[in-house]
Amino acid sequence: MGEVHKNQATISEFDISDYLDDDEVITEYLNTALEEGDNDDVLRAIRHVAKAVGIAAISNKSGLSRSNLHKALSDGAKPQFATIMKVLRALGRDIQVTPRDA
Repeated sequence: MGEVHKNQATISEFDISDYLDDDEVITEYLNTALEEGDNDDVLRAIRHVAKAVGIAAISNKSGLSRSNLHKALSDGAKPQFATIMKVLRALGRDIQVTPRDA
């Protein structure tokens, strides 16, 4: 019996962090998560942006250790608000409150 060769395509897993390479894109991504998502969506978006920018850089700028940063941004985590603010500020971002439409 002869040897069978199959063409195999390598499919890599989609990672949004690979596309968060522009300040405008990052801002829009975070704002969309804040406007349309729940707490987990917002945390996930912050994690994606932190990964895109670099965990080590965010760790240095925020004063959080890399391990604490990973824990705070992991799925199911419930980080303190102060931690989220440190990360956002390390990303060069702030939260702004605006009135909601009734």
